[in-house]
Amino acid sequence: MTSREHDVLLWGATGFTGRLVADYLAANRGARTIALGGRNRQKLEAVRRELAASTPSFADAPIVVGDATDPASLAAVCESARVVVTTVGPYWQHGKELARAAATAGCDYCDLTGEVTFWRWLLDELEPVARRTGARLVPSSGFDSIPSDLGVAMLAAHARERHERPLSETRLVVTKMKGGVSGGTLASAMGIADLARKDPAARALLRDPYSLSPDRARDLSNDGPDPMNVRHDADLDVWTAPFVMGAINTRVVRRSNALLGHRYGREFSYGEWLSFGPGARGFAMASGANAALLAFLGAAALPPTRKVLERLLPGAGEGPDLEARQSGFFKIAINARMVGDSTRLIGRVEGKQDPGYGETAKMISETAFGLLEHPGDGGVLTPAVALGDRLISRLRAAGMTFVIEELP
Repeated sequence: MTSREHDVLLWGATGFTGRLVADYLAANRGARTIALGGRNRQKLEAVRRELAASTPSFADAPIVVGDATDPASLAAVCESARVVVTTVGPYWQHGKELARAAATAGCDYCDLTGEVTFWRWLLDELEPVARRTGARLVPSSGFDSIPSDLGVAMLAAHARERHERPLSETRLVVTKMKGGVSGGTLASAMGIADLARKDPAARALLRDPYSLSPDRARDLSNDGPDPMNVRHDADLDVWTAPFVMGAINTRVVRRSNALLGHRYGREFSYGEWLSFGPGARGFAMASGANAALLAFLGAAALPPTRKVLERLLPGAGEGPDLEARQSGFFKIAINARMVGDSTRLIGRVEGKQDPGYGETAKMISETAFGLLEHPGDGGVLTPAVALGDRLISRLRAAGMTFVIEELP
């Protein structure tokens, strides 16, 4: 691996999110070699020129051209790099062959998928290959699912080290958030809706709260199906609705617990919610938002209403502008109880830019740098299992907040 031509290769640098990741990688590359990869050399060269305007040393960054439909081409891409970062989704449609090439080549890999179905495919098809070659495949290395995965891991470590106790009921609440959405993100959501409509096995997979756990038959059963109703959070005194990204985040967190030998606890349970504030107004807003989400999911699943949504929502390559991204932020509170102890732990995870773009570019880039610098065993891993505290330290240094409070 150390003799490979490129330290980090970004696949999909010409896409909306890919350009943001490229900008972060270029600005923070240090002595690392960063290559830009994709299918169109002219577009890649244009991105490189844009980046060189603010980072002149990036003018000579390597460009790697490949064909996403040609396994031999992708094999050459992955054999040239120590870490491949991909922002090309929906991953179920566009990501399988690159992930396969990375696993086969022993190349570390990270992506931004929020697709349970793609995760399950990686586990079923590539886990044995990655273990054999030593490739670490780390999906969901952006806003889904790093704040959730690392935040809970941080709390579990604190509970063990300071109190010698495991966690029990643990709930993440997004207390404040401002951010936009891109066409690529919406395309992933639509793709999942399509697959669930057509395939009963996919529907069953999406309903299973432990669908990513390594040994489903022997795993825990403390969590039931994803919540569909509003809930009053007594600890924060706010009304909440189910957080849309909880459908992937909760399963990633449960996989981390299982891979770590249930270090979080045998009585550990986990859910995710979005806060709408206290009182009658909070209840009304949470109820309205929940109804809107259910309506969107229903509309996305039906071809006639699906076409209407596609006309109204951002298309491929579209997303929030610079001003919107810079004004974005997120604040998360993870409330945890410990077995046999009334102390309440609160893990606070915060970012100062748009969560799905500015902060996501930071998170996946620091994941790639962490994989580059810290060796480990191969497999399909969560961020918490692959890098854990090392990634928390990197993200703190990059401006994110990871802190713990204790309340009686």
